[in-house]
Amino acid sequence: MIVLCLVQFMLVLDDTVVNVALPSIRDELGFSASGLPWVVNAYFLAFGGLLLLCGRMADLLGRRRVFLIGVALFGVASLACGLAQEPWQLVTGRFVQGAGSAMASPAAMSMIMLLHPGPEERAKALGIWGGIAALGGTSGLVLSGALTDLVSWRGIFLINLPVVAVALALFPRLVPESRVPGRRHLDVPGAVLVTGAAVSLVYGLLRAGETGWSDPIVIGAVVLSAALAVAFVVAESRAVAPLVPRSFLASRTRAVANGATLLFSMAMYAMSFLLMIQVQTVLGYSPLLAGIAYLPYGAGILAGMWLSSRISFRIGTRWALLLAFLVNIAGLLLLSGVGAGDSYAVHVLPGMLILSVGNGLSLPVMAVAAVDGTTEEDAGLGSALFTSVQQIGGAVGVAALAIMGYSGGLTAGAVCMALGAVLIVVLLPARASGPRQPAGHGAGGRSTPTAAPR
Repeated sequence: MIVLCLVQFMLVLDDTVVNVALPSIRDELGFSASGLPWVVNAYFLAFGGLLLLCGRMADLLGRRRVFLIGVALFGVASLACGLAQEPWQLVTGRFVQGAGSAMASPAAMSMIMLLHPGPEERAKALGIWGGIAALGGTSGLVLSGALTDLVSWRGIFLINLPVVAVALALFPRLVPESRVPGRRHLDVPGAVLVTGAAVSLVYGLLRAGETGWSDPIVIGAVVLSAALAVAFVVAESRAVAPLVPRSFLASRTRAVANGATLLFSMAMYAMSFLLMIQVQTVLGYSPLLAGIAYLPYGAGILAGMWLSSRISFRIGTRWALLLAFLVNIAGLLLLSGVGAGDSYAVHVLPGMLILSVGNGLSLPVMAVAAVDGTTEEDAGLGSALFTSVQQIGGAVGVAALAIMGYSGGLTAGAVCMALGAVLIVVLLPARASGPRQPAGHGAGGRSTPTAAPR
């Protein structure tokens, strides 16, 4: 569990670790104004686009195997990024980093689910996992500011190597291999179509943040994504062993959890992007000071994470998520008023603390609901879908909300959270669906027993 959380911390940290270092990277490697955003975009594109395919690969080919391959790939790419001498080398390394993350992240989450089968035990484990992931996103800003100011931007990539080495050395001895027994068929047409749809959508959204929604390439990418998504639905309806079984999509709990996660991620990624710019350009913080200013955010997430499982077991998933989203709305609205001349202690810190507690309350409950009723047969698919929704939601948020400006973007994020709250109250079942029996498979038509009775 410690190794899995450590790796997840590293993977999510690389979502945000380059943000503060971008000016230094631009100056040393000579990035153009249009090329610099791809240091961030390449990672999102690979991570968000390949998650579903890699999650299903983990189920079919072995979760430990796919996890270790992903961690190794991420380590090699981190070394390449740290040693990059040309812009194209860094962008390529970031893309490969994203591919490694897409392999390791869903495999890690599914192994945590299978290692903790009881409902209360699983909720606590996923609470820790989700909280550590949230801390990784926050810590990326702090670590990036410190390393960029005190050492070099290259350190933000090279610091991954010890974590990779520990994981590769210890993990094979700690966790046995697990995979879907019997059938080993991977739905290649479905995998190509859904990955193509996700990549096209993420690319279109990220480019829209640079060039605007009227860009013909943006329109073409979004239209292509929609066409591939329709083709995927048609192909899956005819497939013998579909990549995403209809029974998997039929769970209302998972559908609502992923919808709420999409809205949550839109608001939170946009907030992080906008607040970092606001404190540096309007309040005049240095990169290091801006990173340090985020430290209380991590403490609030830990507090919310500690409360999360206790609250959800007392009042249920629906009301725990509603409470968390209301706290998030309050935090976003408070932060939206930060302007020139405001002090950190009076104007920034209160909203940041409230929002961070709301984040800590939200993520573990959403993670549990997003994999509700999954079995050993589809644990990787459930976790991959959840993580993919987070990445795509982040891309949507940065592209659509950040262009509204600081106050407008955070207010729009609060509206997203309010829509999520309505979705939760109206559609989320009062209780989890319980264990779901996998569809029969193999020559004998046997079904796999559930890995985690709920």
